[in-house]
Amino acid sequence: MRPNNTEKPQERDLFCRIRDSFRHFARKASAVLGSAWAFIGALVIIGVWGLTGPMFHFSDTWQLIINTGTTIVTFLMVFLIQNTQNRDAKAMHLKLDELIRAVEGARNRLVDLEKLSDEELKQLEEQFTRLRNNAAQRTPEVEEIEEEVRPRA
Repeated sequence: MRPNNTEKPQERDLFCRIRDSFRHFARKASAVLGSAWAFIGALVIIGVWGLTGPMFHFSDTWQLIINTGTTIVTFLMVFLIQNTQNRDAKAMHLKLDELIRAVEGARNRLVDLEKLSDEELKQLEEQFTRLRNNAAQRTPEVEEIEEEVRPRA
């Protein structure tokens, strides 16, 4: 019996290859474009563009070139950055989930916290705020006890 998935294996395989290729491309592109050399290159391009202004009498076409170029680069960079951040966030969540599962006494319901509603997150935040405030109130008492127990030289 065939699963509910109506996609053909070739289509799924093609989609996976495209997605994996984009992931590799986005990773490498973000590493290259996020470097100091890319920033210096952008400064050089803008400098050359600025220096050519008098040659083109600061025309509308001269301005349109930089506006169009920066718009296209910005548009494409949004997708690269978002892809990279999504993967990094997912990896971080998985690492934190593993730590929560591994620590004895940790609340396992905190795993997949990002899937809670805003109201549930607000309630949890209030719980942690109360815990933090209670711990802050107890700190002077703990310091007093530690001083009493500490041997005097």
